[in-house]
Amino acid sequence: MKTALTIAGSDSSGGAGIQADIKTMTANGVYAMSAVTALTAQNTTGVTKIMEVTPEFLEEEIADVVTDIFPDAVKTGMVSSSPLIETISSCIKKFKLKNIVVDPVMVATSGAKLISDDAMSCLKKNLLPLADLITPNIPEAQVLTGMEISGEKDMEKAAEFIYGEYGCSVLIKGGHNTNDANDFLYGKTDASAAVAGKWFLGKRIDNPNTHGTGCTLSSAIASNLAKGKSLVQSVESAKNYISLALAAMLDLGKGSGPMNHAFAIKGEF
Repeated sequence: MKTALTIAGSDSSGGAGIQADIKTMTANGVYAMSAVTALTAQNTTGVTKIMEVTPEFLEEEIADVVTDIFPDAVKTGMVSSSPLIETISSCIKKFKLKNIVVDPVMVATSGAKLISDDAMSCLKKNLLPLADLITPNIPEAQVLTGMEISGEKDMEKAAEFIYGEYGCSVLIKGGHNTNDANDFLYGKTDASAAVAGKWFLGKRIDNPNTHGTGCTLSSAIASNLAKGKSLVQSVESAKNYISLALAAMLDLGKGSGPMNHAFAIKGEF
């Protein structure tokens, strides 16, 4: 069985973060492992408290996992401090981890910054150059490029800039200031491929419960990379999975609720 490791924060309400990653990886047929960067007290209406782990503890988590069950892919999520970002980057290099998918959680859909300027600089300098793929939303892509992104041409230009700046493939997720769910991938689709761009067209699903969509998409991509699929195949499969999870129309909580990660699991047991 192929394996995947998520390095991210815990979501006590289960819709995003480590919990969403583990559900997604399991539903996509790989064995999920985790290294927790922070505990959060949150629900569908918001986050009330955050408690980070120490860099030393995070390093121990990662080391204990990868020296026993080496992951076929790694996904990183929200990491809000420079010491933790440096720890993750160091571990990726030390243990020669592969198929690294970075969800660069920096800016909320609302436009609010989620990490400090110092942590943002550390992310750009240390972690992004180690990634095989990063999956920014449009506000995050604007931060990474300094460009205003208002349509498809802007997304293409931003993706080319990010690839040139950090050397990693990039999937810019549409939907934040566009009226569709179209995403643009730019970079190398495999080791021997030429650098190229590809659009993935998606149908916007009228479901207000979208908590954890970014975590879920990046985890699904990592899962498919772990199974040996190409980058293009991995993104296609991940987009199909998230569309079906949203289309299941799960409705929980008083705010923006989670999607149904287990829509294809019948619950026989």
